[in-house]
Amino acid sequence: MIYEIALKTARRSQFIDITREVQGIVSRSGVENGICVVYVPHTTAGITINENADPSVRKDIITYLEKHVPWKEAYFEHIEGNSAAHIKSSLMGCNTTVIVKDGRLLLGQWQAIYFCEFDGPRQRRVFVKVISE
Repeated sequence: MIYEIALKTARRSQFIDITREVQGIVSRSGVENGICVVYVPHTTAGITINENADPSVRKDIITYLEKHVPWKEAYFEHIEGNSAAHIKSSLMGCNTTVIVKDGRLLLGQWQAIYFCEFDGPRQRRVFVKVISE
């Protein structure tokens, strides 16, 4: 079964912690041991696993991406004007896989799963598939 998480983002660039929602899906799936695939079907958004203890880490990542892939560049040719969002999406990636052990996501103590918005605000979707061993 494929599960869906619906999101509404509030800013152009934003990281949203979806760990609790993904863990809820793992719990509902009944899978005790296996893998959980989290996939973002958008070309201007991404997914990442990173620190959840200090919110400045997320801010630092967004600041770094904004500095190195600024929103408006004279050489971008994409007619919609959101090439920076496409590039950031490619850099972050559109999926991640987490091991499931004893019905729980096997994340490190400081890790969380983040939906990465780069062209918001928008309505977004995340798909989750939990696969048993």
